[in-house]
Amino acid sequence: AQALFNDKANGSEIKDKEGQVVGSSLIGQRYDLPLKEGEESPAPDLKWFQPRPSNGLGTNSVNTQYSLILSGATNRSGDNEELIQWVKDAKAAVVKDNSTPTYKVKPADVPADAVTSSGSGLDPHISPAYAELQAHRVAEKNGLDVKKVEDLVKDHTTGRLLGFMGEPRVNVLELNTALRNLVQD
Repeated sequence: AQALFNDKANGSEIKDKEGQVVGSSLIGQRYDLPLKEGEESPAPDLKWFQPRPSNGLGTNSVNTQYSLILSGATNRSGDNEELIQWVKDAKAAVVKDNSTPTYKVKPADVPADAVTSSGSGLDPHISPAYAELQAHRVAEKNGLDVKKVEDLVKDHTTGRLLGFMGEPRVNVLELNTALRNLVQD
């Protein structure tokens, strides 16, 4: 397996330009600010592209000594009042977080993957629409030209498998690694 599928046999590692492993292309990860005193959960670090929400099973309350990675989606039905409110709140946050002085996000422009977790809660991909929606904010927070960031999104958009299976997607870790390299140059 090492000879034929070296990248897959080693966990589909993604490396930065210095060759350091920064994660796996198969597992989504969050880009948050450090947790502040009094906060229940950390705020997103808005200089990075953000992944899908990963609220699946919630937090580890059994053994709080360890921070476990939990996988799975919520089991709430589509008409559950709590889920509906969570999605409305998430949509409002996406609009607020991604609007800049020169670019206002409209609620109708927020794609479903920006406010809903995947089945596993660990999906490493977002839709091109969600990546494009974030481009203005990311450009502003990093002092970059919006066109450069939009080109970065296009360069990291993968089409359908064999031209007809699945949906176009953007791997958030790969995109953020390329963004980091662009900011450092």
